[in-house]
Formats: sequence, C-alpha cells, structure tokens
Amino acid sequence: MTAPSFILLGYGSSDPRVAQVSQEIRTGLLAIRPELDIQVAFLDHCSPSGLQVAAKLARKGVTEAVFVPLLLSDAFHAHVEVPALIEQVQAAYPDLRVIASRPIGPEAQLLSVIDRRLRDALRSKRVSELDGLVFAAAGSSDVRSNAIVARRARQWATHHRLPCVTAFATGSGPTTAEAIRTLRAQGRRHIAVGSWFLAPGSFFTRQAELAYEAGAIAVSDPMGGEPEIAEVALTRYLVSAMDLVDLDTPAEVAEVVTEEDFTPVRHLSVVSDSLTA
Repeated sequence: MTAPSFILLGYGSSDPRVAQVSQEIRTGLLAIRPELDIQVAFLDHCSPSGLQVAAKLARKGVTEAVFVPLLLSDAFHAHVEVPALIEQVQAAYPDLRVIASRPIGPEAQLLSVIDRRLRDALRSKRVSELDGLVFAAAGSSDVRSNAIVARRARQWATHHRLPCVTAFATGSGPTTAEAIRTLRAQGRRHIAVGSWFLAPGSFFTRQAELAYEAGAIAVSDPMGGEPEIAEVALTRYLVSAMDLVDLDTPAEVAEVVTEEDFTPVRHLSVVSDSLTA
C-alpha cells in the first residue's frame, strides 16, 4: 500500500527565510525516508497554500495525505486554522482523505536544539560566565498553550540549574526585556536568551533586539531545520498515517518522545574556557 503523502504545514511569513526553513526540514526528512512523498505548504503569507498542495495531489491521484503543522505550540493555529484547512480540503477534494497531526511543539526533544543554538551564541560572544536564562517564545492568547511552553522552560532551567523567566512575543508577556529586568532585580547579571522559534521572523527579531537592549549577553538563533525537528515531524506523521488506515484502531508506531528523553550532554550553569575555544 502506498504511504500517504506527507505535507509539512508551516505558518508562513513574508520573510523568505521562514519558507527556507520548511524546505530544509523537508530535505532532512527525505534523507531519512526518501521513499515518502513530502510536500511543503503554508497557512498564510506565502505559497503554496494547503489547498493548493491538496489540489496538486488530487490531480496526481493521491488518495491520502497527512498535514504535519510546523508549529511550536498547541494554540490557536493548531486548534482553529488547521482544522479549518482540513475541512476545506476535504470538501474540495472528497476523494482525498486528509488528517492533521499534532503540531511538532512543544516537544521536549526540541530543547536539545535550543541548547546547541545557545552554546553557539555563547561561544561566538566568548562568554565565560552565566547566571540567568530567558526562554523566549512567540506566545499566544491561549493561556493553556502558554502554560505548556512555560513548563518546557522550567524543565530546561531545572536541567541547567539556573533561574529562568519565560518571555512571550505576543499575549500577556512578559517580553524578553521585561524578563531580563526581572532577573536583574534578583541580582543576576549574566543573562542569555534561548529562542523557542523555528525560523527568523518579526517576532524573533524584535524579541532579540529587546533582549540586547536590556543587556542580554547572548541570544540564540531560531532552531531552523535541525535533525530533531525532522525526527519529531516524522513521528507525528507516522502516528497520524496509521490513524488514516483505521481511525478506530490506534497503531503502535514510532516511539513518541517524552520529557524524560531530554538529556543534553552538559549543563550551561558553568561556562568553561572550552566553550569559547
């Protein structure tokens, strides 16, 4: 039986680097599973849209497809916009069975990417001391979604044995600047920011600017198309693909990563000379 088409569904942006990250993730997935038909689509701001990709698949005679949202939180886009897209596709192409997986975030496995990116940033700044962290995310008006992201931040901070404040670009805040001021009020002076963003864009850029203005010593780059992103996306696809086979019979597929699987190699609490070598 032919495997369902695999559609990476990004939110999209007028910034071309955002679409480029989706393509990088696709390339990483094809390196793992070259036999799969993997497409890229976007919810907004750039093309192709999910409906356009579905139309192409329908013309090719594809009968099943799985949308995997490249979203780092289970918020409005995942709960409203993605289901609305699925309804549109199903209505327009009734012979194409489609389903959406859970978004890739906030999976604990992705914290390893934050670590790697932040270590790169600290090394480039030749930082030798660190006593506070900010976990910067896009945020949402969905309180539950923000709470889940904040829980990931606490997990990250606990591992590194450093105080951490979660910052949100949207919603109720605080911003990265406000988070840094909170840590400074506690006597922290060497504060770095880990970026829970998939790609560069206006939210990330503004939060990075605010962080440096407030005295951050380093801000990590967005996660980009790192291997962990592809691995989580593939797991989401496999679970939902089996649901397409039989919606009433959940299948045992690839192991889902849990919080306990986040095991970075070493802590950020002591930034040694080897880090800047």
